[in-house]
Amino acid sequence: MLKLFRFLRPQSAAILAILLLLFLQAMSDLSLPTLLADIVNKGIAGGDVPYILKIGGLMILIAVFGISCSAAGNYLSSGVALNFSRTLRSGIFAKVESFSLHEFDRAGTASLITRTTNDVTQVQQSLSMMLSIMVRAPIMCVGGIIMAVTRDARLSLVFAAAIPVLVVIIAGIAALGVPLFRKMQARTDRLNMVVREKLSGIRVVRAFGREAHESERFEKSQRGPDADVAQGGGADERADAGDADHHEFHAARRHLVRRTAR
Repeated sequence: MLKLFRFLRPQSAAILAILLLLFLQAMSDLSLPTLLADIVNKGIAGGDVPYILKIGGLMILIAVFGISCSAAGNYLSSGVALNFSRTLRSGIFAKVESFSLHEFDRAGTASLITRTTNDVTQVQQSLSMMLSIMVRAPIMCVGGIIMAVTRDARLSLVFAAAIPVLVVIIAGIAALGVPLFRKMQARTDRLNMVVREKLSGIRVVRAFGREAHESERFEKSQRGPDADVAQGGGADERADAGDADHHEFHAARRHLVRRTAR
């Protein structure tokens, strides 16, 4: 994953601008509760209406400034992610073109299509979220802790108990999410393979009346191997069934080509 960051070097200036905008947005968001506390403690408690209007107007200006920084940061982060995905997709395409026939067969057409399209799009979305949300979260966290400690150091001790719990929860979610993501990638490869075979051999499918069979294959590829496990099929049986469908499809296609040649 870290190797992909070299594609971001041409956009270093835009990334620095995004970081600056996120910092300004976080500071504006963190300053609003302090100003609101001043309104309550000084303005409302003392009955000072001009002070309330003054601080209230300042809060409105800070809120508008924070919204502007957020909009500009999101715009730049979307542009950075889009340029990154375009460069990455071009690099993957150029690398695939340099593959030997053995490497191409080992990777598989469906898998290469998924890597070039679906995977690059997911990396693009992840980068956009990282630049707009994940970078801002630590700034808000550190700034919030500093402001809480300066306001009431004793009350801020609640963070000492809350932060470890949050870290454990996030680590647990990540540990559960990675295997599910890998399953999704395998199913996407299988689905792409089935759809590609069906579209490229639509004449064979119609000539032999295999529409129902292909529809069943498509449904199985959407449900994934877990559906076959629930029905009592083992891993070897699922692999044999997939290989049998694959070979049967291509055998029927070769047969139709020979008939057409005659």
